[in-house]
Amino acid sequence: MRKSKTYSSIIFFFIAQLAYSQVDTNYSQLVWSDEFDYNGAIDPTKWHHQTQIPEGGNWYNGEVQHYTNELTNSFVENGVLQITAIKENYTNQGVTKDYTSARLNSKFAFTYGRIDIRAKIPTQQGTWPALWLLGKNITEPGGYFAATNGTTPWPACGEIDIMEHGITPSEPAGFIQSAIHTPSSFGNTVNHAGTIANNLGNDFHVYSMNWSPNQITFLLDGVAFYTYNPPIKNASTWPFTADQYLLMNIAMGGVAGNISSNFTQATMEIDYVRIYQNALSVTSEAISDFFIPNPVQNVLELPANFNSNHLTLYNTSGQLVLQTTNHTTIELEHLPFGLYLLVLETNNQLFHKKIIKQ
Repeated sequence: MRKSKTYSSIIFFFIAQLAYSQVDTNYSQLVWSDEFDYNGAIDPTKWHHQTQIPEGGNWYNGEVQHYTNELTNSFVENGVLQITAIKENYTNQGVTKDYTSARLNSKFAFTYGRIDIRAKIPTQQGTWPALWLLGKNITEPGGYFAATNGTTPWPACGEIDIMEHGITPSEPAGFIQSAIHTPSSFGNTVNHAGTIANNLGNDFHVYSMNWSPNQITFLLDGVAFYTYNPPIKNASTWPFTADQYLLMNIAMGGVAGNISSNFTQATMEIDYVRIYQNALSVTSEAISDFFIPNPVQNVLELPANFNSNHLTLYNTSGQLVLQTTNHTTIELEHLPFGLYLLVLETNNQLFHKKIIKQ
């Protein structure tokens, strides 16, 4: 299992390098992952079971399941995470429901980067498997970050749905959808698109999301099928300037429609979760070739004779915050004060310099 998995991962990596030319930023440094190279309970240093029922005693969208931390609903076996929805009578928090499942929160949150999730998802009638992100600042009770970071309600916190299946009973076979929820469009959002995954339910597929300061692109098996890039980016259309965390779950019923009368259980299998960002390191230290006064304020002026083909700016966490081409005047007004790494590419050479935004 492990040898086969490693070999297929290498193949996908090389295919992805070609496919990711469709996105505006390629992220290459692995910063967080779970390969599920163990058996039993999920790694508690990486995952949180979200089990607290929202106010009113029911989950959102008319869902009818309890989320639990039971091993029957989430466990690792033979290198694969199993999230299983089960038809069973279960009482918790004074509420009895007829189905159980699991809803996992990652204990890692990030701004800008790429997520690859290799998964096999259930397709039974009435199941709603999902791989998605929420703002770390969401006020939702029971979420991993809510107690320490919860300041902003949904949808102002932003939601990025990497993959959903079963969101309407009438969707075509093999259809998976990606969507964006913001204050400008949420719930039955207009910001969504889907594609067909061959042999869905029987084969593993890689579901990916590539998030830059400029756009969010969704990919299936390395092929992009939807990009969200609003022309005006503000708190209403683009609350995606702060950390988001990953959720993985199977919901039951609700907008997914009636659950099949012969349903007993359904499982989403997850082979790996990998998150990539960009490193601060570059290949050249030739900073003496140009001069930039420090600190800078709202405008960065490059030397007039310095013909930069490509400029990128990173914060101290290694997150890409700005990129442009063929400009010598760079607007920095939208960036907070602090230390940044400036990387310039020209004539196949890289130069970098630390700058302070004042």
